[in-house]
Amino acid sequence: MKRFSDLSEQEILALAITNEEEDSRIYRGFAEGLRDQFPASAKMFEEMAEEEVRHRAMLYDLYRKKFGEYLPLIRRQDVSGLLRHKPLWLVRPLGLDEVRKYAAEMEFETARFYRKAAATARDASVRELLIELAEAEDKHESLAEKLGEKILTKDARAAEDETARRMFVLQYVQPGLAGLMDGSVSTLAPLFAAAFATKHSWDAFLVGLAASIGAGISMAFSEGLSDDGSLTGRGSPWLRGAVTGLMTTAGGIGHTLPFLISSFHVATLVAAIVVAVELCVISYVRHKYMDTPFLQATFQVVVGGVLVFLTGWLIGSS
Repeated sequence: MKRFSDLSEQEILALAITNEEEDSRIYRGFAEGLRDQFPASAKMFEEMAEEEVRHRAMLYDLYRKKFGEYLPLIRRQDVSGLLRHKPLWLVRPLGLDEVRKYAAEMEFETARFYRKAAATARDASVRELLIELAEAEDKHESLAEKLGEKILTKDARAAEDETARRMFVLQYVQPGLAGLMDGSVSTLAPLFAAAFATKHSWDAFLVGLAASIGAGISMAFSEGLSDDGSLTGRGSPWLRGAVTGLMTTAGGIGHTLPFLISSFHVATLVAAIVVAVELCVISYVRHKYMDTPFLQATFQVVVGGVLVFLTGWLIGSS
């Protein structure tokens, strides 16, 4: 890799041209990834991509006047100190907030780098060129703000934010909540059945651990194989399966861990308290993200939990 301070004026200008071309393709990637769910933001990034193309043409015209037709291949990864962008634009689905933040940081960091390089440059022509490039990047950032005000109106932004919230619920909250409910409720019966049957904390812990992990594996495969997310918009089946499986295991492990306490009665009391906390958390999540009235959500979850607990208690005590 070359140091930025060792680049010639020709190489600096060639690097700027390459950067402008790369940035325009990044913005087009954002536009393509956002088009279905967030059309207003997609249009904004298309406009920004076009502006990057115009800036590249301007820089290339200047380059040809000074150095001719040959354009050396020099990229960000060829120069030490330049920021390399992770390929966020290749990820599907794209997160709206993450994309907006990524674009703003990309413009700001590029302008800041050019200014810092200009402050240390000794050659007057190189310094002048770096300042021009920094000002061009500032204009890009200003353009993004203006386009955001023009295209992303208050209503459009609100609609896209609501779409982003729904996607978050579909891809993360629903599978996580399903796993947490299954892990918290379904493991109650085998755990407390073993506890009341043996009156031995360690035996109950082993049963609870096995039930939690087994349920997690089962739920992960069940969710992952349910659909590929292409039609429902629920995201990657691998991700949904992992979220569901981990939350299922966590839901069961929560009230299993108290049985590491050697005293059976103390362990049972602590486990019952943990179950109550888990059911309250599930009720709150359902109320917050599923628009279920809190009392209704609490009633539904508590009734299910109590029925499963009584099942385990009756079987274990028989």
